[in-house]
Amino acid sequence: MKTKEIVDDVTMKRAITRITYEIIERNKNLENLVLAGIKTRGVHLARRIQARLKELEAIDLPIGELDTKPFRDDMKVEEDTTSMPVDITGKDVILIDDVLYTGRTIRAAIDNLVSLGRPARVSLAVLVDRGHRELPIRADYVGKNIPTSSIEEIVVEVVEVDGHDRVTIVDPS
Repeated sequence: MKTKEIVDDVTMKRAITRITYEIIERNKNLENLVLAGIKTRGVHLARRIQARLKELEAIDLPIGELDTKPFRDDMKVEEDTTSMPVDITGKDVILIDDVLYTGRTIRAAIDNLVSLGRPARVSLAVLVDRGHRELPIRADYVGKNIPTSSIEEIVVEVVEVDGHDRVTIVDPS
């Protein structure tokens, strides 16, 4: 098994800052935004984007945590640990996740989101887009495009969970 670091802590910080600037540029009314992090690492990335928005625009956006497991088509989990501090009806919601791969997690996140209310618009921000989509889903904000083979794995580590920030690609062969 071969592991190669492809994003270090500095590069990750830059990617998050770039995503934050793109959010500012594309959204005229920042007050109508709600950030929704997909558990687990997407929540931590959402908090970092929230902090950068506060630094750059002096706005403190609400942030929710979406649990996709109860909405997945490949597992049966009854308990939903989602938390959304505001009504999302009529809001522009930005889903935030660490890796976009097949699109199935995002589909589950959208199902969860619409069970909570009817957002005016939903967009997607991901740290890594690795390709191999099975559903017609694309990210609006991408930190890094990393083409992979289907046998490779992308591992995102964040300091809040793993003790350090980095993205590695693991080749099991």
